[in-house]
Amino acid sequence: MPQANLALIVGRGALPGAVAAAQETPPLICALQGHDPDHLDVDIWFRIEHLGGFLEQLRAHGVAEVCFCGAITRPEIDPAQIDAATAPMVPVLAAAVAGGEDRALRAVVGLFETAGVTVRAAHDLAPDLLPKAGMIGAVQPGPDVGAALPAAQAVSGAQGQADLGQACVMRAGHVIAREDARGTDAMLSDLVADADGAVLEDNPFGATADLAGEALDSAANWRSDPDAPNREGGFLFKAPKPGQDLRVDLPTIGPDTVKCAARAGLDGIVIAAGGVMVLNMAEVRRILDRAGMFLWVH
Repeated sequence: MPQANLALIVGRGALPGAVAAAQETPPLICALQGHDPDHLDVDIWFRIEHLGGFLEQLRAHGVAEVCFCGAITRPEIDPAQIDAATAPMVPVLAAAVAGGEDRALRAVVGLFETAGVTVRAAHDLAPDLLPKAGMIGAVQPGPDVGAALPAAQAVSGAQGQADLGQACVMRAGHVIAREDARGTDAMLSDLVADADGAVLEDNPFGATADLAGEALDSAANWRSDPDAPNREGGFLFKAPKPGQDLRVDLPTIGPDTVKCAARAGLDGIVIAAGGVMVLNMAEVRRILDRAGMFLWVH
């Protein structure tokens, strides 16, 4: 097993492979048991109940920096499996597992930092994943998109304060979908699946985002193919949560996101400049242009 200054603690999706490929020296690849990464060979598997022992392994391999990248499902802790090195961490781990997503991530980051390991951001290790502000692709958004952005930002901010998702879908000035723990692509897929019925979205944030809770006037005529000419319009908005630690769980989109947005009948996507990574930009641009959609890094 190689000695390495950097370890990637990886989950599912394309992000871990993109970060690993951007490194001159191969990093140590580590993964939580039960969360097999895509197209990467794992050097160290670990359990959350063995986190203390895992940190000792990292030190033994010369690791001084780690990067968390990829999606995982929050694990449950089996008290019978906790090793001696992890026992002092149990109160922090229990609170992390019981709390919201942001609280859990901060707790885990704190444990690594307490052990003397520096936590690096994926976009610092692979800066090309973070696009500059501006338009990407051949299509420009209409003036209605700019007019609706303050509403989208209010919805996103309210979701973030409640430690919920990082994305929403706007149409005709109203929010018609919100991201939950399943992620952005699942939210968009739900829009496609719900195409035969009107979408009614509850507003859990009251006056903070007085944009939801309205049924669409009629069932949406969604596209089943990105090249289909008819669509309902609207856009996906994605941004980090307010106050989020940008070293972990920075929002990401990629080709699958664009395909899902196209099938949901959207005109395009708006992402926060400096706050959302784009995977496989060349393929994203190709799909956008083929579908007649825009990507605005705002």
